[in-house]
Amino acid sequence: MEDPMSLEEQSNLVVEFLDGLLEAFELDAEVYTERVDDETLEMRVENVQGVGLLIGPKGSTLRAVEDLSRMLVQRNSDGNCEGRIRVDIGGYRERRRAALEVFCEKIALEVRESGKEQPLEPMSAADRKVVHDFVSGIEGVNTVSEGQEPRRWVVITPD
Repeated sequence: MEDPMSLEEQSNLVVEFLDGLLEAFELDAEVYTERVDDETLEMRVENVQGVGLLIGPKGSTLRAVEDLSRMLVQRNSDGNCEGRIRVDIGGYRERRRAALEVFCEKIALEVRESGKEQPLEPMSAADRKVVHDFVSGIEGVNTVSEGQEPRRWVVITPD
């Protein structure tokens, strides 16, 4: 078996793909690579005009771009690669995380006060993880995921 494709090799493939995508959409932007941790690199598309076109409703186009990036890496590595690659466009992921935290804090406090569980809207696995992680830091409430993909949601429950 060959050595796994390094994160740097994966990064080069994804940057080339993103540059081509930006060119195809006639968007002027820069692609940066940032190491998130020892096993994760994030490709960041910044300074892009028309950023909404690449993010889509509730991040759906961004998720598709990230899925295509992963497929590209998988095909070029025969599935043998180290670490993870993420894609962000215009800082969307950080803004989404912050908005989810504000929303979840409000709902969690309502659940704790009323003692009644509250289901949230269906959301992506990444968004559900943000909710679970954030709410775990609030006393008196818990979370559980319910439903089937692609329509899974989080329920915030009282302790």
